[in-house]
Amino acid sequence: MKDTFYDVKLRKKVEAEVTEKVKYDNGRHALKAKTKDGRNLTKFVNAEAYTKANVGCCGSKPSAGCCGAKAASKKK
Repeated sequence: MKDTFYDVKLRKKVEAEVTEKVKYDNGRHALKAKTKDGRNLTKFVNAEAYTKANVGCCGSKPSAGCCGAKAASKKK
């Protein structure tokens, strides 16, 4: 799945392949990608866009409770 990200180094919007989705402890949702030269890109999105993203939260295939399992393991 491709999406538009803002590249801070180039100071412009770029199209990149979404590699994973992340849900932070403060409740914010984000999509992550990489540039052609390997730099990380992050785009904060609303919960609806996060749910619609067809990528896994750990970079793998989407699975039920993937992010929940990741968050639960951090609490231990």
